[in-house]
Amino acid sequence: MLCKLAWGNVRRAGRDYLVYLLTLTLGVTVFYAFNTISMQVDIAGIDEEGLAQVMGSILGDLTYFLAGVMAFLMVYANNFIMKRRKKEFGLYQVLGMGRGRVATIMALETVIVSVVAFVAGIVLGVGLSQLMTFFTASLFKTQIANFHFFFSVHAFSLTLACMLVMFVLTLLLNLRAVRRTKLIELIGAERRNESIKARNPWIAIAIFAVGVVLVGVAYYRLLRDGFPLTATDSKLQEAMNQFGITTAMVTVGTFALFWGLSGMLIKLLQSLRGVYWRGLNMFTVRQLAAKVNTVCFSMGVIAMLLFLAITSVTCGMSIANVMNENLERYTPADMSQTYIYYTPETLDYYKEYVNPSEADRMVLADATVDLYAAWHGERKSADNNDETGKKVNIADVAGEHVQIDSYLSYPLGGSDPSVTPSEMCKAMGEKLPKALQGSNGDATGLFVTPASQYNKLRQMMGEEPVSIGRDQYLLTCDMGGELGDLYTKYMAGGHALTLGGHTLKPATDKSDEDTAAIANSAMSSNPGTVVVADELLSQLKLQPYSSSLLVNYKQGMDTTEADESIKYTVLDNLLVDGKEPGSWGIFITRSEMYTQAAQMNGMISYLAIYIGFVLVVACAAILSIQQLSNVADGSRSYRMLAQIGCDDRQIRHSVMAQQAVFFLFPLAVGLAHSFVALKVIIELVSTFGNMSIGGTVGLTCAIFLAAYGGYFLVTYLMSTGMVQAAIATRYSE
Repeated sequence: MLCKLAWGNVRRAGRDYLVYLLTLTLGVTVFYAFNTISMQVDIAGIDEEGLAQVMGSILGDLTYFLAGVMAFLMVYANNFIMKRRKKEFGLYQVLGMGRGRVATIMALETVIVSVVAFVAGIVLGVGLSQLMTFFTASLFKTQIANFHFFFSVHAFSLTLACMLVMFVLTLLLNLRAVRRTKLIELIGAERRNESIKARNPWIAIAIFAVGVVLVGVAYYRLLRDGFPLTATDSKLQEAMNQFGITTAMVTVGTFALFWGLSGMLIKLLQSLRGVYWRGLNMFTVRQLAAKVNTVCFSMGVIAMLLFLAITSVTCGMSIANVMNENLERYTPADMSQTYIYYTPETLDYYKEYVNPSEADRMVLADATVDLYAAWHGERKSADNNDETGKKVNIADVAGEHVQIDSYLSYPLGGSDPSVTPSEMCKAMGEKLPKALQGSNGDATGLFVTPASQYNKLRQMMGEEPVSIGRDQYLLTCDMGGELGDLYTKYMAGGHALTLGGHTLKPATDKSDEDTAAIANSAMSSNPGTVVVADELLSQLKLQPYSSSLLVNYKQGMDTTEADESIKYTVLDNLLVDGKEPGSWGIFITRSEMYTQAAQMNGMISYLAIYIGFVLVVACAAILSIQQLSNVADGSRSYRMLAQIGCDDRQIRHSVMAQQAVFFLFPLAVGLAHSFVALKVIIELVSTFGNMSIGGTVGLTCAIFLAAYGGYFLVTYLMSTGMVQAAIATRYSE
């Protein structure tokens, strides 16, 4: 009997359960689909060892956090349902039903709705996970050779566990509400609206103005200072403190905006008398002012969450796209090995902070070493790093090869670079790119490389050599973007460089980007290099900084076989007169570079979409429930409007206007925050390349906005239905 009654209640109150059911279903769908990543990786043909486990672990941990967000949302939605049905539960008790039986009915209703949402979510999640396999393959640049239907028991179990926790939490709160609420409160719940305290409109306007000022100043500070990512170690703490102040200002300003919004709306529209007295605008404004007072905090939270969702998705995926677009330029050879030379600063650091005895075996590098001749070592296994005893010789795999030596732009034992981006900008009357202001990059200065090595690299990459005279220079940079443009502008303007007392003129009118990379690197290996004639460089006696050995495998040799033959080589320390002039740096193959880039792109995209979608749905659902609750509270007001002769169209327009404000204002504030943050991020990323907010990013944001707009539409349709029911009640009396 109770089961039948519960099922009938769910069917009859289906409209009240719609937002709850929709949100829970979306949560189950997303949780299941994203946690099938390990199976998607396998089917997509991504054979990188450990990738599926790492991504599965990260997404699984993230699911628990997002489940907490969804649990809060479910409780919030459930409170709306309880508010709508308090009178019904009170009538059950009046008719003689005990509280225990009422609680049982509620438990059964919660079970029915949860089971329906879970089953629907799993069905949709299974379908979505099949489609996401193709998306995964495109992210990781692979082809699906053998697609087949799959079902993940792990994802099912994880999703079920999260839903059970939400179900138990919701059920306990429902039972607590029934047991603690008095019968008179249940019966009279429909006639008790939330108490609203009127605010002085002038105080509200003043608070609104304070919010505008705080947000505006925070925008200015962020645009001026940027993010504290490129600050030097000595200035990092100060930059972090300033960024913390900016963050606090925009947060406080956002909440102040919404706190004072009601007074601002009233005064603004009252000043527009032709608008204020037209139709139901006066009623609409008063309703808005009353409700904004009660939900200003939640609107501020929603605006900040939307800002985080939009910024994380747009920024994360766009940066990944920039890296992918520049990947070919960043990988000039089949493999590369760097060697870093000790400088006076390195030796001083080891003596003072690390180990003086260790510094005794180091020596200041005064010349570069031949890496190709020095390459020898033991082969290690991939699993446990044990020695196999196999000697490795680079000549076994090497075809074309070149060594690029990079020198600092000051003599041996010196410390002040003679060629820096800031000095170039000063000579041109330009501003230094923000990403380099106060950074270590400008403090280090540009590197110097001999023309013979540079031309050999160009030849290896199929390009013609460049003639560089003794009194000439050429600037190279593989970062592209704003920094590459800076070097090109400097050379095109005919500006001279002074290096070791020698004045040099540009050899061409354009900086080289296409053949500028001096090692395989995920981001950049050459932030700026001055290429000069070999005879000039030999006279300058500059401080060596690094050497990079770039190798292309023998023609016709299998790339995988060549990679495996040298991949786990442990190189012996290089000694000069029994001392170490430096240490081995990064070794990486082209195959590893492409695999790592695909992994990073996939990881960033998955995390951004997962977090962003859940946050957007949570924000939209909270707004939806708030508005449905407002309509329920105002049902008598809408009934009264109908009694005095207002037609349905005017009432629907009033409902639409109120809900549009509540949905659009937080979105507008969140978008404004995002635009400012993205402007700074784009300016930062432009140092490395052009950041494109389009393609996958645009499609993803469009899907998020569609979900947000979908909740708005559902809310409006449900609200008009509730208003029509309230008006019909009047006519039936």
